Amino acid sequence: MTEIVKAWWFAASDVLPYGDGRRIIVGETHSLEKGGIVLCRHALHGSIHPYDALNYASGPYLYRTEHWGDLVQESDKIGSRHRNYVDMHDITPQLLLFACEQALSVIHLWDAPQCVLDYLSGGDKTAESAARSAAWNAAESAARSAAESAAWNAAESAARSAAWSAAWSAAWNAARSAARSAAWNAAWNAAWNAAYSAARQRFAEIVNEAFGIEE
Repeated sequence: MTEIVKAWWFAASDVLPYGDGRRIIVGETHSLEKGGIVLCRHALHGSIHPYDALNYASGPYLYRTEHWGDLVQESDKIGSRHRNYVDMHDITPQLLLFACEQALSVIHLWDAPQCVLDYLSGGDKTAESAARSAAWNAAESAARSAAESAAWNAAESAARSAAWSAAWSAAWNAARSAARSAAWNAAWNAAWNAAYSAARQRFAEIVNEAFGIEE
């Protein structure tokens, strides 16, 4: 019996990248007819967890996929000979929400300007430019502590125009910011793991809600 693995995969458009050119259509399947399956070189990719898929995102279009045929798996991605597109959503709003939430999770580490708070709290577009500028200026200041600088970076990430990049960067910087507030190595690792796990769980909740998946 053929093993079918469900996964997640981000795209920047409705056309396969890297010169392939085939259209991506929900309900249809792409296949690689020739060659062995090699991750990052010759495979139809996906990730079992949506947070892992975010690490490889090229755009905001998230597909629910099914994979089979010569499956190859690593810790955060899979490759297969066949990939079926079960569902798709443009999750730009959800990505921006996630990015802002991650930045707000470390807001207590520094005295954020009101323009940054306004943007992170409600996605106020009128505050976006000012928030980005303030975050950049603070992140570049050598006088700031490591935790404070990372918190600034999280805010700057949340204000980026590329939603998928902002979501990943803000989560990473928020985890780093929380971890660097710990004094010892063991505490640093514990803080990082806690922040990372919380971000994974929260992003999965947001994605499942967008796709109408109850878990």
